[in-house]
Amino acid sequence: MTAQLIDGKKVSQQILQKVAAQVQQRLDNQLRRPCLAVVLVGEDPASAVYVRNKKRACETTGFESRSYELPADTAEDELLALIDEMNADEGIDGILVQLPLPKHINSQMVLERIVPHKDVDGFHPYNIGRLVVKMPLMRPCTPKGVMTLLEAYGIDVVGKKAVIVGASNIVGRPQALEMLLARATVTICHSATQNLAAEVAAADIVVVGVGKPDFIKGEWIKSGAVVIDVGINRLANGQLCGDVEFAVARERAAMITPVPGGVGPMTIATLMENTLHAAQIHDQQ
Repeated sequence: MTAQLIDGKKVSQQILQKVAAQVQQRLDNQLRRPCLAVVLVGEDPASAVYVRNKKRACETTGFESRSYELPADTAEDELLALIDEMNADEGIDGILVQLPLPKHINSQMVLERIVPHKDVDGFHPYNIGRLVVKMPLMRPCTPKGVMTLLEAYGIDVVGKKAVIVGASNIVGRPQALEMLLARATVTICHSATQNLAAEVAAADIVVVGVGKPDFIKGEWIKSGAVVIDVGINRLANGQLCGDVEFAVARERAAMITPVPGGVGPMTIATLMENTLHAAQIHDQQ
């Protein structure tokens, strides 16, 4: 058995087209274009690529895009003051501060400074708390994107055993909450998990986000499982790979995401969905 590839690029394009149509409908109804403001501090090459991709997605969907590119030595107080300005700006619907931030800036303090209804990344504790109590407002982009992919491919998670490998605030923890919300039976694995291979082997759905190339061995995957690889790693030869040993896993799984072209495009498409949702909330205020 060779697994079917889950094409995140294709699904993300469908989402962007849908969002663009809704933006046009807003304009036809004399409503504003949604506006996304992105803040980049420093010159991290990977972050610069992500920011460019977000600007491109704004162009595709008809959003207004604002960009704030600050030097690496920007003081924390300066960044917080900028966020306060954006919070108060009626023309901005969504605020995204690109991570990682320079070490002298407290990232959590910065994320918490964004008002929750403009927190289109979904990282504010208020938004995570809403997800915990089954009342989501702004949902973290990557985990929500994973759920959209599963739905697009007709993968029913109700009652299935979902194993999440990685417990980060950006992926692992909110992914577990998303799976729980969808009524899966959820196990979270992390660096202290004993017998990880057995946990993964029991899973109907495996979601991996640890940032280590080929960390999950293909032979661990249960026959017929669905594998969602959130990891993206650049090898010494310049090639990109995920956290799952793809070639072996593909011969065991029923469906699997490639890297690149799987989860990555869904994160940006979901960000556009969240920004549109933020604009709709803004309309009602």
